Amino acid sequence: MDFDKSKVTITIMDFNDLNQISDCLQNEFDNFWTYDILKEELSSEHSTYLVAKIDGQIIGFAGFKNIFNEAELMNIIVHKSFRNCGIGNLLMKNIMLELKARKIATVHLEVAKNNIYAIHLYKKFGFYEVGLRKNYYKNDDAILMELTIN
Repeated sequence: MDFDKSKVTITIMDFNDLNQISDCLQNEFDNFWTYDILKEELSSEHSTYLVAKIDGQIIGFAGFKNIFNEAELMNIIVHKSFRNCGIGNLLMKNIMLELKARKIATVHLEVAKNNIYAIHLYKKFGFYEVGLRKNYYKNDDAILMELTIN
């Protein structure tokens, strides 16, 4: 898809953003992150979610939970029609800025072993493999990854 990446804005996600994508969340974004799960995440004082928009349309979001100086990357999800366009990379850059601003020392995540695009993105940002959870997802293992932030 051709679009001007300079028009993408990244902001903190709020309930209005969630309501905007509620009807298409399961079909256009991801079949795991439901409205109710995201509503609970947005309600948590330990969670921070960012949203990527172009011309007011939500094209992706990402979130993490943090307690003290550690965080868990919960997700990076891009609208199906905007995948492989650099939106995940842009969200990850902004997540990293948020983590550094909060003086997070270590970030953890799980990623499906067959999700090569996500694994490549995480490695690009310095994450490294620290373990494996067999059958964590319905039909796949989860690779455990970690990043130490200086």
